[in-house]
Amino acid sequence: MHQFPSVSRRSVLKSASAGFGYLALAGLLGEQARAAEKAAPKPLGPKAPHFPAKAKRLIFVHMNGAMSHHDTFDYKPQLVKDNGKPGPGGGVLTASKFKWQQYGGTGSWFSELLPNLAKHADSMTWLRGLHTDTPAHPQAVVQLHTGSANAALTRPSLGAWLLYGLGTENQDLPGYVTVNPPPNFGGAVNYGSAFLPAHFQGTRLTDRGHLPNLRATAASDLQRKQLDLIQGMNRDLAAAPGAPDAVDGVIESFELAFQMQGKVPELLDISKEPKKVLEAYGVTDGPAGAFARQCVMARRLSEAGVRFVEICQPGWDHHNNLHKGLIDRCGSVDRPTAALLADLGARGLLDDTLVLFGSEFGRLPTSQGQDGRDHNITGYPMFLVGAGVKPGVTYGATDEYGIKAVEGRMHTTDLHATLLALMGLDHEKLTYKYAGRDFRLTDVKGNVVKEIFA
Repeated sequence: MHQFPSVSRRSVLKSASAGFGYLALAGLLGEQARAAEKAAPKPLGPKAPHFPAKAKRLIFVHMNGAMSHHDTFDYKPQLVKDNGKPGPGGGVLTASKFKWQQYGGTGSWFSELLPNLAKHADSMTWLRGLHTDTPAHPQAVVQLHTGSANAALTRPSLGAWLLYGLGTENQDLPGYVTVNPPPNFGGAVNYGSAFLPAHFQGTRLTDRGHLPNLRATAASDLQRKQLDLIQGMNRDLAAAPGAPDAVDGVIESFELAFQMQGKVPELLDISKEPKKVLEAYGVTDGPAGAFARQCVMARRLSEAGVRFVEICQPGWDHHNNLHKGLIDRCGSVDRPTAALLADLGARGLLDDTLVLFGSEFGRLPTSQGQDGRDHNITGYPMFLVGAGVKPGVTYGATDEYGIKAVEGRMHTTDLHATLLALMGLDHEKLTYKYAGRDFRLTDVKGNVVKEIFA
């Protein structure tokens, strides 16, 4: 008789993975997945918040690379007055070359680069006293997303913590989606689950709404049989004494992938949107088209119940060519972002959806080279719009030149604690035991800024 080699669950998964697609098996079988604890039944199912939530969903509009607030929405009269003089920390103070105007009943200042966003001035809640720890993009971006810049231990991302704490509203869709995430500045760490179970990681989409390897390569009934076989093996193995939990997250991901094959392509087909909607976002408008598609997808995903959506526009690291670069970048985000806010509002989605707009840190009011600005971690703004926050309110302030936060100072951990609170989660109670200690997004810090709560 022939001796048949023993077949492990992992080898079966590897053989079947081509039929399921969704995510590369190798990535799902990394150290983080092997360290994950055994998943509870329906681990992505809706969970009760710690207290009544002010927002059910979060959209993060990420300006990757550090958008210059000195040239967009952080007007400083003293900087204009002292233009050309030595700066307090060195360099030459350099006022923006762009024209400024006040908008709305709040009198918020915006430069001519953001005329469409400026129309939403009265709906914005400004956080103007933000600061962070490191002026290097990779560490700062990772800290913004995970709460820690420590490369020695990768932490779960904000979206993973939200999904872990709250689950998802739609079992046929991922609860956490990131669109067009940059491959650098931390890459997949920024939407990973680290030591949380793998099913809490973000699902990556391209700016055209494509999900790698999503489309089926086998008939639906065959895929269902394959998945049922693997899950049966998984249950049998899990019931055995001393059973390993290495691929539980993979099984959950395959199950979600099977469900997504029928739902996601249709959801992300923005061509079905009315022409006037696509025109409002600027989908057909050349340079703004790519980011406009992201904004439309963000609205559609949130409307469908996705808990956390991040969209990203890179290219803001203007150490030189600032003037031309800002015209290009702002031209690509102004109209689409304004349309997103208007569309969410018109559909009533801002009643339970919160939008965060900002970068990993700010830039200095001094010139770098002939036409640039260097990094600044000591003071910079972000804004919120939507559920749970007071519109037209400003919390915090920087000094007369916009260098250092001097009022209402908010560290990245304070921002995270505040976002979690708005979503109904106590940042001190949202913990996960790993390597013998309880971890949380805010580590041992974090203060909730309730002053902005509606």
